[in-house]
Amino acid sequence: MEAESEPYVRLTTLRQLHKVVAELNTARSLADTLQSVADGVINGLGFELAAVNLVRPDGDLVVAAVAGSAGAEALMAGRVGSRDSWERRLSMGERWGTLCFVPYTEGWVLDDDDVPQWHSAGPDPSFTDDWHPRDRLFAPMHTSPDGKGELLGVISVDRPRNGRRPNSWSREALQMYAFQSAIAISNSRLRANMQRALVRLEREQQALRASEESFRQAFEYAPSGMAVAEMGGDQHGRLLRTNDALCRLLGRPASAMRRYSFSDLVHPDDIGTLLRTSAEGGRAELRLARRDGSYIWVSLRNSVVADTADGPRFLLTHVEDIEERKRHELQLAHRASHDALTGLPNSAELRARLSARLCGRAPGDAADAYAVSAAVFAAVGDPTAYPAEGPEPYEGLEGMERSVGGALPYDHHVHTVAPSDGPADDGSKGLAVLFCDLDGFKSINDRFGHHTGDAVLIEVARRLTSGVRDGDTVARLGGDEFVVLADGLGTADAQDLAVRLRNAIIPPIRVDGRAVRVGASFGISWAGCGMTAEEVLQSADQRMYVEKRSRAKANRRAG
Repeated sequence: MEAESEPYVRLTTLRQLHKVVAELNTARSLADTLQSVADGVINGLGFELAAVNLVRPDGDLVVAAVAGSAGAEALMAGRVGSRDSWERRLSMGERWGTLCFVPYTEGWVLDDDDVPQWHSAGPDPSFTDDWHPRDRLFAPMHTSPDGKGELLGVISVDRPRNGRRPNSWSREALQMYAFQSAIAISNSRLRANMQRALVRLEREQQALRASEESFRQAFEYAPSGMAVAEMGGDQHGRLLRTNDALCRLLGRPASAMRRYSFSDLVHPDDIGTLLRTSAEGGRAELRLARRDGSYIWVSLRNSVVADTADGPRFLLTHVEDIEERKRHELQLAHRASHDALTGLPNSAELRARLSARLCGRAPGDAADAYAVSAAVFAAVGDPTAYPAEGPEPYEGLEGMERSVGGALPYDHHVHTVAPSDGPADDGSKGLAVLFCDLDGFKSINDRFGHHTGDAVLIEVARRLTSGVRDGDTVARLGGDEFVVLADGLGTADAQDLAVRLRNAIIPPIRVDGRAVRVGASFGISWAGCGMTAEEVLQSADQRMYVEKRSRAKANRRAG
């Protein structure tokens, strides 16, 4: 049960992480952004105390935000630690990716340096992976995810809620959050600079040239892509000006960019997202086309700029490269829904795919059909009696399914129907569920160890995947149990498929120069609306055990 719930825990963590990262980009000022960084560690990453140490222009680090403890905030906020002391801290302890963990056995030498710190009271740990009150964990905020860019600050965290040192999943989440925080701080500084430039453009008509030059400098040398587009008229959205960062991002020269609008460059699937983005203050995440034909994920943020006090208005668009974040999100989502060993869909993903094909009402339910028909005729009379130009027969009955407990006679759900159970194959097709349990796998594990067992599972997964069609699903349910979902099969087809897959598994598997063999028992069940995913899997499981026992008896009689 614990292994089965892990994907759900990861999905919950991923959702919380997405929420706090989104909140970073909604802060209106640098101070709000820094406080959002500290609050996000508490709300989304499972720690009870966090402090954000920001690099000042002179290189030292000041405690700019604290979350989780009013006492710690009163003691630490606004205090400064020297750059030398921080570099000493970040060079000690263990490296967890870009994170730095200094255990209490080494960190005692840091008690007297000039870095502001807060020690939590608590008992000594009982186990080696418990968190000690004097353990220290630092997450540097660099401008690049590999930790080689400019250091903007350091997030220091304390008191994990579960009382244990972070596992690999929590470390990766904290590391990614630190990188996103660095982006948010950089963007906040950029937005502050742009807002100051815009204020100068609007209020200082006498200094228009100086303001224009200031804007040009901020625009041309911004680290993120920026563009100015026409607003209103026949040429609405046409790009008038792009900075070098945007040209490099899309691999297009500035002269070529002026022939396009963002609607010409957006991915066809994202055109709706672009159109829904409002002109003023609009924000969207979508894909833009590069010169080589590939697409890159970006975040667009729009602002309206007036050329003069009463002159035409333009659209200033800030384009941020979020390809790395999107790749991390896809990787995390894949890990949450797939088995780490075999790469197959895991138990949660299998149940989700199976449930998507099922509904609570069995097709052809006579009682439901009669109730729906009676309700329709009572409300509108005979549908065939309406003239050709009259109202639609079922017009206004969208809510009737609630009153009769089912869908209207012509609902859009394609019901999943199991083939007939008769001895003869009548040619009907359905969604076959093949439950596979390996025979002799436990003895391989016991005799040769888990390394050999894992290699066997990986090879069995490969053989099963090679033996099915592209649209079929092969999932690992857990242990040595696999499940195959194959749609559009008849009874004989499913039996033939089980035989082919069993024959594919039987040949010897070579692991470290040793040949091992496993067998397989298959149970075939059929999914149908009116059943739950658990009922379908349980039926296939039971039939697998019936088949396993019958084969065992046959072997004993043969012996």
